[in-house]
Amino acid sequence: MPAHAPRAAVFDVDGTLVDSTYLHAVTWWEAFRQAGHRVPMAAIHRSVGMGADHLLDHLLGADRDKPEEDEALSAAHTALYAQYWTRLAPLNGAADLLRACAQRGWQVVLASSASSPELDAMRRTLDAEDALTTVTSADDVRSSKPAPDLVQQALERSGAAPQDAVFIGDTVWDMRAGGRAGVPCLGVLTGGFCRAELLDAGAREVYDDPAELLADIDGTPLTALT
Repeated sequence: MPAHAPRAAVFDVDGTLVDSTYLHAVTWWEAFRQAGHRVPMAAIHRSVGMGADHLLDHLLGADRDKPEEDEALSAAHTALYAQYWTRLAPLNGAADLLRACAQRGWQVVLASSASSPELDAMRRTLDAEDALTTVTSADDVRSSKPAPDLVQQALERSGAAPQDAVFIGDTVWDMRAGGRAGVPCLGVLTGGFCRAELLDAGAREVYDDPAELLADIDGTPLTALT
């Protein structure tokens, strides 16, 4: 019998562990441009972190005339973004943070709004498979972030209760998803949202990047389990 209930460290990936936020902004912008939509890149950046299902509603309107375009827009974004897969880079301290959580007794779960192929590309970039317990992607749930489904799926796969988990993300959409799932959240600034925005959205603490969170790990809820 384990000495304690399962504890899960649940991580967003895009913008939290992998430096991909602005690549998504550029490739969504180009996908919209090709389809005849003029969407400001600043607005797209503020929507990165949502899954495509919510991002398109958010940027084009849920009552738009041609929702049948959604599949083509998503496919265009995927094709454009895939050109960067072999050039993705992990954020400073990302893999070490995952390993530190695993070494402290946490089940480490990736919960990404990306599709499975995109998540696989980011996993290759991180090169930290030895630290992972399980992963979940947008393909595994009915609704992506900011809905709580991905976080709830991560809890189910890890066997952890919401109060025995921590969710780490870089956007207000992550903080809202974690909050709706009843999971305490920590934020990082690597996705371009400011500290105040992440705190207002529900983050308990906010760090510059994974390396700073790692440096302070034993002063956070991610401390070693006993």
